[in-house]
Amino acid sequence: MRVVFMGTPDFAVPSLKALVEAGHDVRAVITQPDRPKGRGKKYAPPPVKEAAQSLKLPVLQPAQVKEPEFIEQLRSYSPEVIVVVAYGRILPPAILSLPEHGCVNVHASLLPKYRGAAPIHRAVINGEKVTGITTMFIDEGLDTGDMILKEKVPILGEDTVGDLHDRLSVAGARLLVETLDMIGRGRAPRIPQTGESSYAPVLTGADELIIWDKPAQDIYNLIRGMNPWPGARTYLGEKMLKIWRAGVLDDEQTLACPGRVMGTVREGVLVGTGRGLLVITELQMQGAKRMSAADFLRGTPAPLGVILSNAPGKDGMR
Repeated sequence: MRVVFMGTPDFAVPSLKALVEAGHDVRAVITQPDRPKGRGKKYAPPPVKEAAQSLKLPVLQPAQVKEPEFIEQLRSYSPEVIVVVAYGRILPPAILSLPEHGCVNVHASLLPKYRGAAPIHRAVINGEKVTGITTMFIDEGLDTGDMILKEKVPILGEDTVGDLHDRLSVAGARLLVETLDMIGRGRAPRIPQTGESSYAPVLTGADELIIWDKPAQDIYNLIRGMNPWPGARTYLGEKMLKIWRAGVLDDEQTLACPGRVMGTVREGVLVGTGRGLLVITELQMQGAKRMSAADFLRGTPAPLGVILSNAPGKDGMR
């Protein structure tokens, strides 16, 4: 099948490779422009661009997808289907109506739950036990099109968003190949989205903040849902502290002041929460590298009694 592929981040790479391996005629790969990255702010290509170049596929990086010149260029490839996997832009009607079989999206949730930009993060943060992949025909709404296939993927108790991301990207690639096979044979269903829907908005800085008044389990889920990016944060005095890994030592009601550093155990640093105790096992002080809590404690005395806060300079002894 003649395909134009649109995608940008790591999540989309397995899908692109799977299409090529399955023998589809990938006419072009559309991805977002190179962006400044890292401390040096050097321009870096998106992962999909690197993958496409390694596969010797033509790459386009339009600044705007609504430009008539770009749409005509897409038309020149005569795609039977346009595949969209985490491209990061809303497609205009002129593109949606261009291919014979429409535009197909691989979405990292079991629609209609978790429509939007951050379904993987939100599923982990919310403590979900199961999520999945949905392939769908794109319409003009936000992840509201008719569904084709679904596949459930379990969320394990210790999964970080990175762990889940990788499993979902592989599942998505597999489901995409199956979806295009069904479309090519004229057997793809169009299943309307029904039932309760939810939205997974893009992450903001406020989402990263640990609210110590919440239960330990909720904070643990937030930490998992922010690893490896962007990181759950709190403040130790004036310095930002990112917490990368933790565990729930006690999820029952305690007398601890939320955010208070209660002591240490072999696994790490104990902190009181709104309900239960959290043990921090991997952290990163502002300006320093990620390290285990054990390594941190070797060089820094445990700040016993100090209260971690959601803003700089608000710690104290209570």
